[in-house]
Amino acid sequence: QVQLVESGGGLVQAGDSLRLSCAASGRTFNNAAMGWFRQAPGKEREFVAAISRSSIYTYYADSVKGRYTISRDNAKNTVYLQMNSLKPEDTAVYYCSADLSIKFSGSDYVHAANYDYWGQGTQVTVSS
Repeated sequence: QVQLVESGGGLVQAGDSLRLSCAASGRTFNNAAMGWFRQAPGKEREFVAAISRSSIYTYYADSVKGRYTISRDNAKNTVYLQMNSLKPEDTAVYYCSADLSIKFSGSDYVHAANYDYWGQGTQVTVSS
């Protein structure tokens, strides 16, 4: 079982940076693959980034590649999403997610339905 709480969202201007944090509780955190998803009003929840249990593998949506960095500190039970060069189209509620069974040999990590645990979300708003 994994419980997740996101923080770090807010209102910023285009070109600014934010770092989101996801604090995890549970004895199985180190065994969980972690993902970040986002959802804007009127749109489906979309994949942003994922990281494997050992941090060997990371994956990014094309829309954020080169601007976002996902990382994890297993000793602190925390996952991060560093967001640079933010654009108005990055505005969304960002959700942290975790799953104990996702394998990175395929593409399961891009589908929200494959994650069993979710945080409450944190709002990111980017103004012009």
